[in-house]
Amino acid sequence: KKHFSVTPPVMYAFGGIAARIQTQRLQAEGMGSNEQAVRLFNQDYEALKQQCLESGRLFEDPCFPAEPPSLGFKELAPHSSKTRGVEWMRPTELTDDPQFIVGGATRTDICQGALGDCWLLAAIASLTLNDILLHRVVPHGQSFQDDYAGIFHFQFWQFGEWVDVVIDDRLPAKDGELMFVHSAEGNEFWSALIEKAYAKLNGSYEALSGGSTTEGFEDFTGGVAEMYELRKPPRDLYKIIGKALERGSLLGCSIDITSAFDMEAVTFKKLVKGHAYSVTGLRQVGNYQGQMEKLIRIRNPWGQVEWTGAWSDNSREWDEIDPSEREDLHLKMEDGEFWMSFQEFLRQFSRLEICNLTPDALSADAASFWNTIKFHGTWRRGSTAGGCRNHPNTFWINPQYKITLLEEDDDDPEDDEVACSFLVALMQKDRRRYRRHGQDMHTIGFAIYEVKELSGRPRPNIHLKKDFFLAHSSCARSETFINLREVSSRLRLPPGEYLIVPSTFEPSKEADFVLRVFTEKQSETEELDDEISANLEDEEEITEDDIDDSFKSLFAQLAGEVGRKADKDLKTDGFSMESCRTMVNLMDKDGSARLGLMEFQILWNKIRKWLVLFRQFDLDKSGAMSSYEMRLAVESAGFKLDNKLNQILVARYAENEAVDFDNFICCLVKLETMFSTSPSLPSRLQWLYLTMCG
Repeated sequence: KKHFSVTPPVMYAFGGIAARIQTQRLQAEGMGSNEQAVRLFNQDYEALKQQCLESGRLFEDPCFPAEPPSLGFKELAPHSSKTRGVEWMRPTELTDDPQFIVGGATRTDICQGALGDCWLLAAIASLTLNDILLHRVVPHGQSFQDDYAGIFHFQFWQFGEWVDVVIDDRLPAKDGELMFVHSAEGNEFWSALIEKAYAKLNGSYEALSGGSTTEGFEDFTGGVAEMYELRKPPRDLYKIIGKALERGSLLGCSIDITSAFDMEAVTFKKLVKGHAYSVTGLRQVGNYQGQMEKLIRIRNPWGQVEWTGAWSDNSREWDEIDPSEREDLHLKMEDGEFWMSFQEFLRQFSRLEICNLTPDALSADAASFWNTIKFHGTWRRGSTAGGCRNHPNTFWINPQYKITLLEEDDDDPEDDEVACSFLVALMQKDRRRYRRHGQDMHTIGFAIYEVKELSGRPRPNIHLKKDFFLAHSSCARSETFINLREVSSRLRLPPGEYLIVPSTFEPSKEADFVLRVFTEKQSETEELDDEISANLEDEEEITEDDIDDSFKSLFAQLAGEVGRKADKDLKTDGFSMESCRTMVNLMDKDGSARLGLMEFQILWNKIRKWLVLFRQFDLDKSGAMSSYEMRLAVESAGFKLDNKLNQILVARYAENEAVDFDNFICCLVKLETMFSTSPSLPSRLQWLYLTMCG
């Protein structure tokens, strides 16, 4: 029997590939949709609830226990001043009449507590404006009355799939009051429970501190977000906001801070800097000073602290319009929601965020606004993490995706240019979970290149190499590289073929990502990758008469020993025992586990040829190749591999992204053995992955 020795990095690489293949199969069967959400930690809400009802015990979640580590890791770390005196209490212990939702979920149900997650609460507030969206996240049938068992569940979109999150209802409290989000009603708990479920999804409550409203928007809808700088708004922004509200899109806005002292500072007219608000309405009122006035409605998730300028709750502007119109605008007092003029909104606020809904989230009678395509990818050190265009030696190793724009937009009377509108959104996965380990968001972005035909023939769908990017400039790109979870840009380009290259700003930064492309019209998209193949030379036919006496003498000298001959300019002490075994396995034709003279001669010729390749691609003459130099050398040796196999090779044969001569030879010998013995398609791919891990 053969035993495969798999090092941990290779197990990680191969395990990741196997998991992706399994995930793709399940997604094809509908898993990950809102109707068939993936169960976080494989917890089955219905089964767990039934167990609790039968046993008469309230649910206690072992995966997110009511213990200090669930609160946080720094400011909310165990034994910190902010967590001193915290008790985990169920709503039934906090009030005599707990309710899940009172009179429907409304924006006033969401009041911020002692956690800097206003971005999340602004998104939840916008969610309450659309019952269809709300109940995708907050499933029906949950209460503290019927079959209460101390267990609830919520569903969130995470990086391309919906996830069902089960929690118990033990909530952190101090002095009998909830620490974090709470309802103005006092006995209503859906908003506190949804915050807990989201904290569980991200590892802790503290992991939710600080963020962009768009992150919450997307996780509640699976939609795609856009951002507008209000100091230079598009001319039709009022129209854009109106259409977005009509389509059920979620909208948020904020005011930039200029220093740490500005954070949540209250302005003269009671707006809060560095704070996330939600946009909840738009309206034009007539006959104000003889003309129409455009108004916008804003909500502060604190549930209080409102704008005090023009069109605020007690301002004189309301006295000048028709009382019935004023009543129709649902003017409320001190509930955190307020109106202001649209022009004042543009002056006071810095940024607007809009989350456009995907077709699956729209009502049945709504027209589909975007066609959506989604790719899951990885940046791995040495194989697919090439950094941005500032690093030309490695930029080309990043994953590459081709989009073919087929149809131009419908004619716009204000613009004669023939172009196709599309939106590219690049999202890095799971970074909040790494905060407790001292890590945070990477700085990410993307570049887009036009792929023109060469000599009248379309460019083949292969992974493009360094030379292409040295000879071509990008035709579009993300506005900036930024350390947010997602960077997105709305773009317009003429019909044609384009290459999207997502990357981190610096090379060698590891992360998983989702690339989504949204087009208004028909398009085609695919990942560019090399087809796995090998161009193996025919086996040499030699006889003993073809071998000179000096080589026979060398063979006699080495026979029975492990060959450890090294060149001074190579970073190697000679071939390792593993390399020697691999070579014997390749050349041993008679099953003797030994090499004869002629077999050794053929092997020696191969090694000499590969030594030339090694020196050719060791560009800095360091005696070792970088991992991306090895990728080029392997291709020059006749082996075309896809990104996944290149990722495995780096994990298996590179140390600190460097490949010495011994590992290079071992890699090529293994590849040649693999291709000469592997079965035919379709089982070849799995066979190659497994063989290279051995």
